Amino acid sequence: MFDNLSDRLEQAFKKIKGQGRISEINISETLKEIRRALVDADVNYKIAKSFTDNVKNKAIGQQVIKSVSPGQMMIKIVHDELVDLMGGQAVDLNLKSKPAVILLAGLQGSGKTTFAAKLARYLKNNKKRNVMLIACDVYRPAAINQLKTLGEQAGVQVFANEDEKNPVKIALDALKYAKENDINTIIVDTAGRLAIDEDMMKEIRMLYDVLKPDETLFVVDAMTGQDAVNTAKAFNDVLDYDGVVLTKLDGDTRGGAAISIKATVNKPIKFSSIGEKLDDIDVFHPDRMASRILGMGDIVSFVERAQQQVDEQKAREVEKKIKKNKFDFNDFLDQVQQIKKMGNLKNLMSMIPGMNKAIRDIDIDDDAFKQIEAIIHSMTPYEREHPESLNGSRKIRIAKGSGTTVQDVNTFLKQFEEMRKMMKKVLNADPKQLKRMEQLNKNLFS
Repeated sequence: MFDNLSDRLEQAFKKIKGQGRISEINISETLKEIRRALVDADVNYKIAKSFTDNVKNKAIGQQVIKSVSPGQMMIKIVHDELVDLMGGQAVDLNLKSKPAVILLAGLQGSGKTTFAAKLARYLKNNKKRNVMLIACDVYRPAAINQLKTLGEQAGVQVFANEDEKNPVKIALDALKYAKENDINTIIVDTAGRLAIDEDMMKEIRMLYDVLKPDETLFVVDAMTGQDAVNTAKAFNDVLDYDGVVLTKLDGDTRGGAAISIKATVNKPIKFSSIGEKLDDIDVFHPDRMASRILGMGDIVSFVERAQQQVDEQKAREVEKKIKKNKFDFNDFLDQVQQIKKMGNLKNLMSMIPGMNKAIRDIDIDDDAFKQIEAIIHSMTPYEREHPESLNGSRKIRIAKGSGTTVQDVNTFLKQFEEMRKMMKKVLNADPKQLKRMEQLNKNLFS
């Protein structure tokens, strides 16, 4: 995500390295490089210019605090400006009506239908709401079937009428059905077009006027860069929507839409969508996105994802087993299943500080655990509970049963043993040392 922009900004910060303090002279080249990096990332030139002017005004004369270099201070100032530019803080959905109505708008191909299902699943699982999807795209071939399939995967109802071609009539019927069946949230998937046209705007405005939605969200493909910002402005002139959704942030995006869309339409980005899985949806946090743009990862989102999937009671039991060196293959298999539920593996790893650049050119398949799972499933219950029991003949049998080689089995066993040692070492680490490490990480942004 934003790899090129992150690299360019990193290079810019190097120009001020080693300076005793920040001054107008020694930051001029850095600011020039930052502005170029933003423009190349498809940020509007005026926004990029305003951004660097603000950074300059805040940076000049800043005293470098103890243990923080001018380069680090500059990173902090740029980070804070990026946060402000992208909205400052996360903005939640405002769902007060019964049923609450969420209207989705956007061009065809923006990922609107997939996002509708992701949002439904998010509201159902995270907010405990009774959600129904409404199929109001009556033009795109297979749009209704796609929504039905996604709705089934998300575990929510889908209201559709394939014989009705009037989306307003479908929406009103759905609203009536929701009231009669104790459904407290409906998400309306509307038709998109390949480009903005009068008929499209008229239809979405009619739905808006009739449904009086609690939330109107504009869904936009982040890969379209400045075009995304221009389209967002055109829709906002007609709908005055409540927020923006950025999809396909895992693609080859330059980042311009995420950085400049708030400044252009003055509407918050409420969600970002990464990947095709229904769990690949995140509340948009400007501070976390700024950290990712600057190559610092997003450990808070990583921990939140983990907390959503991890069973606390199981986690405590596993911790005890690790300390006693009793962590076995059954426990490992449980951990794998929880990791898989957290979403796209490469995206997850990129959230860990320092990992994004390391894994950039590595192809990480979401099926990366398949071989490991096959090996463990080929073990007997006794072998899973007693890793030390795996002798040569057992390994041969396991390799045959899992469709792997003995070398594959040995490689996995070695990695498993190293992981057990590492986890035990971390759990038994000196709390004071861990506290010092935590404080060092906080120094820059305290």
